[in-house]
Amino acid sequence: MRIAVAILLCTTAALSQPYEIVPDWPKLPDGHVLGLCAGVGVDAQNRVFVFHRSGRKWSNPFPKEPIPQPTVSVLDGASGKLLTTWGENRFIMPHGLTVDHEGNLWLTDVGLHQVFKCTPEGKVLLTLGEAGVPGADHAHFNLPTDVAVLTDGSFYVSDGYKNTRVVKFSAEGGFEFEWGAKGKGNGEFNLPHGIAIDTQGRVYVCDRENERVQVFDAKGGFLDVWKGPQLGKPYGIEIGPNGHLFIIDGGSPSLKRELRGKAVELDTQGAVIDTFGGFGAAPGEFQLGHDIAVGLDGAVYVAEGTGARVQKFVRKK
Repeated sequence: MRIAVAILLCTTAALSQPYEIVPDWPKLPDGHVLGLCAGVGVDAQNRVFVFHRSGRKWSNPFPKEPIPQPTVSVLDGASGKLLTTWGENRFIMPHGLTVDHEGNLWLTDVGLHQVFKCTPEGKVLLTLGEAGVPGADHAHFNLPTDVAVLTDGSFYVSDGYKNTRVVKFSAEGGFEFEWGAKGKGNGEFNLPHGIAIDTQGRVYVCDRENERVQVFDAKGGFLDVWKGPQLGKPYGIEIGPNGHLFIIDGGSPSLKRELRGKAVELDTQGAVIDTFGGFGAAPGEFQLGHDIAVGLDGAVYVAEGTGARVQKFVRKK
């Protein structure tokens, strides 16, 4: 088992801001409120799915009534036009969104303690967890945060704010195994928040409050850990079509403002290739980046929490 700490260095390319914001994207109709944008994903048809809270604020305890407004907005990746919406009167506190290889959506609701597999139109195909009932056994979650899906349909759930574990399920939703506990050691977590899988089967987990990414094999065996000022506090992670990893740094308060809140592109060894964006409220900046997605054309989308928006970036020509 290889154990190493990735050295994250700022490169000349990173300083040059290789990606630029696409202005006036998306094009939302008047009165369409996204609120906090928790999850984002892109399918093979270049449709961008945004899982958002429609104005609902995080509270303790969570409300018991579902959000009456739509919570999933579907955008045309090229134009930014709103194509359709769904998810009204269904979710309590939207969180993670993943698009799998078949184009299905995987959504996590930290208020319901559930994971949903849906069609792009919103039809529920699979539900895991018991609505409103937290737990740490094979049939329950406690504020699950994200999902990563293999080509065979099996999947991992990062679970999450309370259970600090990763759980592997079969394509049919059967429990297979889990790993993780609260802590700072290898294989331990302090809020596993985002999760992704590369083509080699390696599992990447954003260990948010430990301000690092941990890398595991397909069985949960620890391989590596990446951390440093260039990575900041990883919230969301995605594997791009070029095989690179894209991470959104939510902004570590231990760093200077100019080092917070950026998007980071890395290779599979954890070396920083590029960074773009930064802390702030202007276009191309992030007040609290929460999730990140990459289209087949290489466009990068960032769902923003405090800023309550989704932004599109493309590589400069």
